[in-house]
Amino acid sequence: MQQQWYMLTVVGKDKPGIVAKVTAALFDTGCNLGETSMIRLGGNFTMMLMVQYDENDAAALENIITPVVNELLLHCHVDAIDGRLHEHRESNVRISVYGADRTGIVSQVTNALAQAGLNIFDLTSDVAGTVDNPVYVMQIEGYASQGADALRCALDNVTEQDAEVHIESIDTLIG
Repeated sequence: MQQQWYMLTVVGKDKPGIVAKVTAALFDTGCNLGETSMIRLGGNFTMMLMVQYDENDAAALENIITPVVNELLLHCHVDAIDGRLHEHRESNVRISVYGADRTGIVSQVTNALAQAGLNIFDLTSDVAGTVDNPVYVMQIEGYASQGADALRCALDNVTEQDAEVHIESIDTLIG
């Protein structure tokens, strides 16, 4: 039987042991992990895991993880996916945006970058500064099909609105 890939998403209040308990439950039942992303956002923790499992049934995988999720007061969601490991492009550009925290900054930056041909692979953001003077910080990696100069031009309007932008090319050696 060919193993099926699933995307397991887990969300809840941050506390020690979430990763250990979720991954132990998966390991103990013969699941294999592919790519994962795990991060704390505010006081919450979220994880997305590509999980390879022998059963061709998302409900069976959800039944494996439900006891752990319930114990930790988390929420989970499972979707069947195409694994496609090792079939993606590597990032060729890294973009940092620092600016006054304001409504719409993520939308404005990502729309400008999309129009300039950027495929975003990873985006993280944080609110730094103080309550009275918040600073929004975005880190983006992706593939710029039209090059870094096109991204710089596209972000000119964003920098005019109290934001500082840094764009650097990434040379990834694969071998």
